Amino acid sequence: MRPQVRWRLAKLTVVATLIVVWEAATRVFHVNPLLFPPASTVLRALGRSMIEGEVPGYAAQSLRVLLSAMGIGAALTLLFTGLAVTTKTGSVVLETLTSMFNPLPAIALMPLSLLWFGLGTGSLIFVVVHSVLWPMALNTYTGFVTVPPTLRKVGQNFGLSGWSYVAGILLPAAFPHILAGVKIGWAFAWRTVIAAEMVFGVAGSHAGLGWFIYQNRFEMNTELVFAGLVTVVIIGLLVENFFFRWIERHTVVRWGMSAALR
Repeated sequence: MRPQVRWRLAKLTVVATLIVVWEAATRVFHVNPLLFPPASTVLRALGRSMIEGEVPGYAAQSLRVLLSAMGIGAALTLLFTGLAVTTKTGSVVLETLTSMFNPLPAIALMPLSLLWFGLGTGSLIFVVVHSVLWPMALNTYTGFVTVPPTLRKVGQNFGLSGWSYVAGILLPAAFPHILAGVKIGWAFAWRTVIAAEMVFGVAGSHAGLGWFIYQNRFEMNTELVFAGLVTVVIIGLLVENFFFRWIERHTVVRWGMSAALR
């Protein structure tokens, strides 16, 4: 059996074991299903919601907000880091802003976001952009400034300049840091968008998974609350184990900058 397949089977075994333990614990200790429903009940509720298109619709809206915010965050990251690596003033500005705003929780900006953008996706996008911008900018800047001088001189000796120098030398050398920043930004963004939707309570066509969880909590549909949480976890696992793994295999692993992935 290929190591990659074996590694994936091991991960599936861990997940399956957790589900079995969850189911057994609720049955053995006779836990009130209103407080902590069995895994089988949650999975059935999730299946019904998937068939009816309820959970996919909410998840799609959350992902739309997240992708919009990450796109804006990526554009701002390029702007800030571009200025930081080319000018001393830009470096000072980026380092100062990062030190100020990176420790600031996105949740703390929700009252201002509501005041400035109202109750809608604009408020959600604002707080998610804040959560992704600073870790992405910090990692990208660190990646560019830590490119070894030897690599820089190699590019110059080959006559590279401008975009060819950036694309051929700086970007590949800094890419492990950039990718790490994107992965951190994704994790922050996914947590923030769910929390923000629960606080904002955006309903109707703008409702996401956070609102789905919050609404079912009020209606005492605990199995659907858990179904929403399981959906959040599943999407996180899929993005990490397929999307980011695919990028790593075709970049840093292929370039010999990281050990081969399982």
